[in-house]
Amino acid sequence: MISPVRPVTLLIAALGGEGGGVLTDWIIAAAASRGLPVQSTSIPGVAQRTGATTYYIEVFPQPWHELDGLRPVMALSPGIGDVDVVVASELLEAGRTVAAGFVTPDRTLAIASTHRAHSIAEKMAMGDGRLDPDKLAGAVEKHARDAVLFDMDAAARGAGAMINAVMLGAIAASGRLPVPVEAFEAAIRADGKAVEANLRGFAAGLAAARQGAATPAGDAAAKTPAAAAETLADLEAQASRFAGAADIVVEGLRRLAAYQDLAYARLYLDRLAPIAQADARAQAEGRLLRETARHLAVRMSYEDVVRVAQAKIAPVRIARIIEKMGGKPGEPVAIVEFLKPGIEEICQLLPPRLATAILRLAERRGWTGRFHWGMEINTNSVTGYLKFLMLAKLRRLRPRSYRYREEQAAIEAWLGLIVAAAARSAALALEIAECARLIKGYGDTWKRGAANYADIEARVIRPVLAGRIGVARGIDAIASARTAALVDPEGEGLARCLADIERSPDLGIAAE
Repeated sequence: MISPVRPVTLLIAALGGEGGGVLTDWIIAAAASRGLPVQSTSIPGVAQRTGATTYYIEVFPQPWHELDGLRPVMALSPGIGDVDVVVASELLEAGRTVAAGFVTPDRTLAIASTHRAHSIAEKMAMGDGRLDPDKLAGAVEKHARDAVLFDMDAAARGAGAMINAVMLGAIAASGRLPVPVEAFEAAIRADGKAVEANLRGFAAGLAAARQGAATPAGDAAAKTPAAAAETLADLEAQASRFAGAADIVVEGLRRLAAYQDLAYARLYLDRLAPIAQADARAQAEGRLLRETARHLAVRMSYEDVVRVAQAKIAPVRIARIIEKMGGKPGEPVAIVEFLKPGIEEICQLLPPRLATAILRLAERRGWTGRFHWGMEINTNSVTGYLKFLMLAKLRRLRPRSYRYREEQAAIEAWLGLIVAAAARSAALALEIAECARLIKGYGDTWKRGAANYADIEARVIRPVLAGRIGVARGIDAIASARTAALVDPEGEGLARCLADIERSPDLGIAAE
């Protein structure tokens, strides 16, 4: 006999490091606790954004004791048009399930996060390669029978939990699985890991999804809970989830909020999340997270025209200079700044297209590094102070500037190398994180440091990650090259060190 009852099918689309496997285990445990036949399969991915992962679960809605010894037949992989619930931890991953045909208007409930973790293809585009989130959300809603969309990442951060707990809460709220909410909560407790945080995340997902489920499909804006404006205190409270590095993270948040704004400080937190996961997987005991958090705060507050102007007129600096000069109260003091900006410095705050065109022209004409404008500005005169103040006020234009784009791309690449290295060795990842010490300062100092780092990355770091240099040898080589660059910033010592590394017979052995 063929039973008219069929399994309830659930497809989870997530990213590596988000705990998709743990989420699957929770669902299996909750279903098993009710005596229900359940089966799961998974496809781990290693392609991009720490790997897209897929988990497929089937739950038979009748308990074993009602089947009279019969065993339900379950599939090992989802079929097109045969999925009851699709849960995606990120908006593009939801779009992938739609493109693959798993989300259908006659059957599927789509639960997806509205936040984005940009793919490699998006990041590599010369211009703005980001996919339109409104179109992605629209595609999900168009093809799904019902859709519940909300920012799971924000809910997880607010609860101090991982996103997988929020996803479980959303699944429980849907009511599509024959498992009560209490069974999911019991599964979290039975797991015994980060129980309180996971229960908070579960509750956040449960509440957000229930709010979304009450909203008619097609109204994406209404489905996304309006987040209250964050304050610096809110961000500092979230630093507690970075165990072992919370003090550094708090200082980094304060530094970046003062440097730019709260959104930039939020970006700092978001960038640290994959590092925290990599630290845990590499069993680095918080050392990798701590060092990366420290260097990341410095790298994100890079020295540009705005930063220099802010520093020049900072009241603390002016008071310190007057004190060192022995100035007395009421005594007139003149502070003269000697500046020599070049073409590169002038282009920093220009829009990327315009700055790129000017720099290319300067390179063709041989002007780069040759033309500078000498200036003498009296900082504590009215006109001098106003000049610096005007430059400092350009902070709002910074995110749309050429230098900002270049710096953010470089920072993302550096963080990507750290995460990739952590998969092989915590010590290797730490050495790469420490290489951020080379990139500092302003003008020629910054250019020399950035060039030295680029040499080390191309000739040592990437060969290690590609397997052309052994890990143990690579750790020593990166440390030696970094030390050589710090001792001799002009690059001559580094050149000799890199040549010695490349002549080492270990390279051929590792390549073989």
